[in-house]
Amino acid sequence: MFSKLSKGLAVATAIASAGLFTATAQAQASNYPDRPITLLVGFSPGGATDIIARLLASGLEEELGQPIVVENKPGAGSNIAAGEAASAAPDGYTLFMGTIAQTISPNIRSNLQYDTKRDFIPVIQTMASPSILVVNPEVPVNTVEEYIAYAKANPGEITMASSGVGGSPHMALELMNIRSGIDTLHVPYKGASNAMNDVLAGVVSGGFKTATAAMPQIKAGNVRPLAIASTERIEQLPDLPTMAEAGVADFYVTSWNGIFVPTGTPSAIVDKISAATAAVLEQPKIIEEFRSRSAAAVGGSPEDFQIFINAELDKWGEVAKEANVKID
Repeated sequence: MFSKLSKGLAVATAIASAGLFTATAQAQASNYPDRPITLLVGFSPGGATDIIARLLASGLEEELGQPIVVENKPGAGSNIAAGEAASAAPDGYTLFMGTIAQTISPNIRSNLQYDTKRDFIPVIQTMASPSILVVNPEVPVNTVEEYIAYAKANPGEITMASSGVGGSPHMALELMNIRSGIDTLHVPYKGASNAMNDVLAGVVSGGFKTATAAMPQIKAGNVRPLAIASTERIEQLPDLPTMAEAGVADFYVTSWNGIFVPTGTPSAIVDKISAATAAVLEQPKIIEEFRSRSAAAVGGSPEDFQIFINAELDKWGEVAKEANVKID
């Protein structure tokens, strides 16, 4: 009898606690936001991610009615900021501008202070810029088919620059090697600009660059584009084939970013941030600003972003395993 009574009291207490928690969460959501919000960025001021973050922050201030403070925490490929964001209070007042690094790093780093699936709720994908395979004009190839044939006929002669081990240009290179059965030499640099400079100088053969970074050099004739790693062609380069059109199936690599919040953030707050960001992404000035950078505003629901994140984690996990990419 006593046991049944105890169980009954425990159940009643749990129900009451759950009701109190729900009521508290609803109250927080209805009042949200009532103070400034911090948007953590894992890269230095002036970089591509920082510029996008500040554009969005300006629009979100109008939508949410509170200041959005962009705070840069560069280092370890944005993983320092990600770790800080993951441990923040789950109340909607700390947002994190995550990137492709949050789906590559968990597959190649053993010392992360966060787990992308466990510690974050994906709120909304904000931007995507596809990667383009480019080579120095002196490299004797004009198409992906010729690139693959040349690499097979001249093992180790094709050298591909990247912004560093484990970055998206490096992983795109490894994916290309896997998909096409070639073996090119990876040359890591400290940063994308250093890598591009040596492609321009002919020190290395080429590399994968985001459309945003590659477009000025392509237009100037300083590099030769071979294909774009997207599902469709882009208006800025209508004659440039996709990798699939060029004969490399299932090859999609985009530099992307999006807003995350710590796990435990009330769903009503997540939905409010998502809706506000979606409204910003629909503003003509934002669409044009992204287009000028050869990028696209994405949007979608938190569920859409979660599906995308899961697919990215799986894809880069497979590439890291097959190419044996690890950073300890």
